[in-house]
Amino acid sequence: MDTSFCKVTAIIRCEALEKVEHRLQELGVHGFSVMQVKGCGEYTNFYSLDCMTTHARVEIFIAAHRAEAIAQAIMDAAYSGVEGDGIVAVLPANKVYRIRKLSEMSTDEL
Repeated sequence: MDTSFCKVTAIIRCEALEKVEHRLQELGVHGFSVMQVKGCGEYTNFYSLDCMTTHARVEIFIAAHRAEAIAQAIMDAAYSGVEGDGIVAVLPANKVYRIRKLSEMSTDEL
């Protein structure tokens, strides 16, 4: 049972979300979470009172051997070449549990 996981987190432009979702589905990623987030980084919204921009955050738990390919696919789909395209982080995940089964997951279950 392979239990080597990574968590891929991407913060991307909201306009790129649909393209990223389609690309992930094409790659066979069956589970991911999407949240709306606000923040500031490379691009600052000077037209907003708090200078914050709204982006989408995509989180995926994936087998470690697939993490780099997933990160690259997200970058390719979200790329526009303009400040504020976003970031992608790949982090190790020690364990992933399925609450419904009260047990640790294997990478085969993702």
